[in-house]
Parts: sequence; structure tokens; C-alpha cells
Amino acid sequence: MTDTFDYIVVGAGSAGCVLADRLSADPRNRVLVLEAGGDDNWIWFHIPVGYLFSMGNPRADWLYKTEADPGLDGRSLNYPRGKVIGGCSAINGMIYMRGQAADYDGWRQLGLTGWGWDDVLPLFLDQEDHIAPPGPLHRSGGAWRVEHPRMRWAVLDAFAEAAAQEGIPQVADFNGGDNFGVSYFQVNQKTGRRWSAARGFLKPALKRPNLALVTGAEVGRVIVENGRAVGVAWRKDGREVEARAAGEVVLTAGAVNTPKLLELSGIGDGARLAELGIETRRHLPGVGENLQDHLQIRPYYKVSGVPTMNTLYASLWRRPLMALDYALFRKGPLSMAPSQMGAFAYSSPDHATPNVQFHVQPLSLDKFGEPLHAFGAITISVCNLRPTSRGSIHAAGPDPRAAPLIRPNYLSTAEDERVAVDSLRLVRRIVARPPLQAFHPEEHRPGAAADSDADLLSAARTLGTTIFHPVGTAKMGLASDPMAVTDERLRVFGIESLRVADASVMPRITSGNTNSPTMAIAEKAARMMSEDRR
Repeated sequence: MTDTFDYIVVGAGSAGCVLADRLSADPRNRVLVLEAGGDDNWIWFHIPVGYLFSMGNPRADWLYKTEADPGLDGRSLNYPRGKVIGGCSAINGMIYMRGQAADYDGWRQLGLTGWGWDDVLPLFLDQEDHIAPPGPLHRSGGAWRVEHPRMRWAVLDAFAEAAAQEGIPQVADFNGGDNFGVSYFQVNQKTGRRWSAARGFLKPALKRPNLALVTGAEVGRVIVENGRAVGVAWRKDGREVEARAAGEVVLTAGAVNTPKLLELSGIGDGARLAELGIETRRHLPGVGENLQDHLQIRPYYKVSGVPTMNTLYASLWRRPLMALDYALFRKGPLSMAPSQMGAFAYSSPDHATPNVQFHVQPLSLDKFGEPLHAFGAITISVCNLRPTSRGSIHAAGPDPRAAPLIRPNYLSTAEDERVAVDSLRLVRRIVARPPLQAFHPEEHRPGAAADSDADLLSAARTLGTTIFHPVGTAKMGLASDPMAVTDERLRVFGIESLRVADASVMPRITSGNTNSPTMAIAEKAARMMSEDRR
């Protein structure tokens, strides 16, 4: 292929699917979408419980790993990223979450015009097809389906009651701008099936003659000539291929691969690029820096006298019944997201808005991709919503096929250490309440013997793992910010006709799950690109 398009979108993940739909809606635009992964023609991309089989599977996951992290006792973590159209929305936890109004107002206060809560709420609303009746906070008729979970668990209901007794109110909706409370999560599903960005946005748009999708396209660089992005080069089936962009190139490869691709294209810190043997096209030292992620600490408790996924799945005769329940009614354990119950709370009174999030699961396992434990258990994962630790993601070398170097740098500040300890103490206070005590909880990890602040911090370093929310590696900022990569219109500084429209542009991480905020960013990008085209 040597062809010219108006727009080339690199990455058919959550953001890329939105852009494919929105840009191709204008019949004047000829749009090419390039995806390094494959099609979503595998059953576990569509059955919600398939996340147990997708993460860590080379068919679905790029199998990235972090570098050894000093804050986690030198451990290296698996860092799942979707290897398929729909990207991480095809393998993630399906949780629909916008974040807090203060997150976006904070972006606006940084000088990023048009990014306050009042600016972004319409973006969420225009995408939604929400099961709730339409109102000020929810709409129907959009491409992004949102429903309530189709299964409840007595042990999760008990957690909600216990949290309420600890001062975390039971609420109906986390998505009004103030997410303080406890509730079942809303999920991106439709009648019990995963609703990925590919199903909602990309596949319907592919019926248009002005939209082309190429899968298995391993993009190696953006072609930059005289300070302008003029095209993209990639490999497919061992061949080098190029396409030209008459309008713009948009990177939607995600917070892991977008900075890598910028560096391979000669855009990044000049000294680093020289070490990699890459000619510098634009010196932007912020590329790959400012990595933020939600580190989840995953204590789990043995319980008895109540069903959990561990005990149901361990029963061989129950497995066919679970499959039948799903096949006939799209209900039961196979319809469940990994975390069904959530809560947003304060780890201490020092925070203006809730600063920790719980993902509560009626199951336990050492890490995703490994078997469930044989005993009944509940996992009460808790994460710091606004970490002050910062890491980096960079290209490992000039070979596009080499995995990037991921250094999250977790728990590297005193504030993050304090929140980790306070979070684990909050978990214990909730578990000590009567509703959960009815099931005789026994703290299996970290274990009751971990009692001092030093013990609990050590436990956090042992138990902590990514909750799969990397952002910030090509952050928006003012031209006066030497570490900014894009401006408030998502244009890469110093390179014409090149934008970034994915989670990497977040200057600060949102206070909750990051998939839907990433799609809102792509929605805004499409509108800005349309405005600029006119």
C-alpha cells in the first residue's frame, strides 16, 4: 500500500475506535486505522469472565513486563495491554467510570482550556447508551453501552453494609462528579456480553467506504518531513508498507506504545534518542516521562458460609450449570466483571476528595492469569487514586518489535507510602464490622501479624500490583512547560499535523478507572480535528 488518506489513526484500541467512527462519519474524510493486534474473533473477548483467560495469553495480550521496581522489593510486574481491535477494552474489567469533577477542573487550572468537568461531561453523555432513564447525568442512544451487573453476591452485599457502617455511604451511581460511596459498578456490557470499543464504535463504522482498517500492522515510525507528519511506515507479513496523510496523523497507541512510537520517529529527548541511534526530529524531553498508574494492594480474606467464585469454580459439577445459566440467560458467574463492587473513600481526613478506590472481588488468586485459590475468599483491592510517584516508559532501542522499557517507580514518595499504610488499615476496619464478621473472615494476605506501619508498608510492597491504568507519558501542557508533549488541542509541539489522543496525554491521572476517560479524550480530539479541518 502506498496511498494517501486524510487521516491516519495509529492504534485501534479504545481511543482509536472512537476516532475511526467519528472521523469517518464525515464522508469527505478518507480514514486509515492501523492496528498491530488482530481481530476479536475469540470467544473470551466477548464473555465477560474471559478476562481470566485473556490476560497473560499471547493471543490477547502483548505480555509486557515492567523493569524491576525498587518500590515493590525489586519485583517485575506483568503489564497487560490488549493485542486486538478494541485494545484494552477487549480484556479489561469493563468498569464504566468517569472520575471526579475535580480531576478535570484541575486540568483546566493548569491552563488547559476546554478540559474542565463542564467541558468533558457532554463528551461522556454523547457517547453513552446507558440502561438508566435519560437525565442530566446519563443518556441513551450512543455507541458506548452501560448496564448494571447481572449477578449479585451475598459477600459483596455484606461488604457494602460494612463500608456504610465505617462511614462510606451506599450510593446508586459513581459518575456524577463526586464518587464518594460504595456500590456495584456499572459495566460496559450489553445483555451479559462484553461491549468493547470495537463493538460499539469501530465495527459499525467499517461499513463506510471511506474507512479502512489494517490489522497486524506493526507501525515503526511516523514519517516526518520538514517538521510535518506526512505519513506512517509499518510492517505487515514481513513487508515494509507506507501510507501518506494529507491531513493529520493521530497516535492512539496508548500510554505504553505512544511514547515508544514518538521516540522511534525521532521525537523525544535528544540525548536519549542519540543513545538509541535515532535522528532527532524534535527535542521533547517529556516524551515517555510523567508515567502515573494506580497501584492496587490486594489483601484477601478466607471466608466461610457464603458462596464465592473460588468455591463455585472448584466444583466440577457446577461448571456446566454456570455455562448453561450464561448460555440461556446471559447471567451467572460467566457474566461477571472481575470487580463487581466498588467504593471510593478517604484514607485520612487530609484529602479534599476521595483518594482511594476499592475493587472488591468474590474470588482470590495470586495474580491474573493464574488459577483461583481452592478456598472460599474475598479480595478487597485498594488503590491510591492520585499517586505522587512518577515513572517512565521509553523505547528500548531502534527496533520497533522490541518491548518498551516500563519503569513505574511505585511507592517512591513518602505520601504514597503513607496512603498505602492508611489504606490497609481502612480495609481492616471495614472487615471488622459485623456484616462481614458473619462470614468469619481470616486475613490470609498480608496476615494479621503485619501490624506496625513498617509491616504494612512492607506488605504493600509485596502485594502491590498494577491495576492497568497507565497514563501521562505524552502529557498535555502549556508551551512554557518543558516536559509537555502536546498542547490543549492535543497537537505535538513542534511537529505539524501530528496529534496524540489517548491516555498518554493526561497531565494527571483521573480518580478512577481510565478507559472511559480515554475515550472521552478521543471524542474531544475528533471534534477539534473537525473544527480545524473547516
